[in-house]
Amino acid sequence: MGRSQELANRLQEVLLDGRWVANTNCKAQLENLSWEVATQKVGNLNTIAALTFHINYYLGGLISVLQGGPLQIRDKYSFDLPLINSQTDWENLVNEFLANSETFVREVAKLPDSILDQPFVDEKYGPYHRNINGTIEHCYYHLGQISMLKKLITVTDA
Repeated sequence: MGRSQELANRLQEVLLDGRWVANTNCKAQLENLSWEVATQKVGNLNTIAALTFHINYYLGGLISVLQGGPLQIRDKYSFDLPLINSQTDWENLVNEFLANSETFVREVAKLPDSILDQPFVDEKYGPYHRNINGTIEHCYYHLGQISMLKKLITVTDA
């Protein structure tokens, strides 16, 4: 198995259907969640919806680069979640997140292994493999937050 496929497999695990490292994944945490739970504040922490938007924002920006486009995402916009006022709004965000997750996994799997050591967009960002591994770590970090928030909210509501 090539390096790109290994990275794609790790992304698949954290985003869509794995249970190896965290015994869960983003899809499992987000599906069948009500919009009220997804948008409920716990202290000054981000909401589950905000974290979902945040991860999705980066996935969308990275997909653009992997498909030959420019890097247009900026950290300052990564939490600019539009208002979620209904279950439909929430499900639309989750569906977009899942679609972007699947696309990102596919795009990473298609990368030739030879590109993984080349600079990602600009030398200052380091090589492709570092950015993809960073994305995996970023997803696990926020998956942990989502899992904790979900437990805090459902225990509080019980």
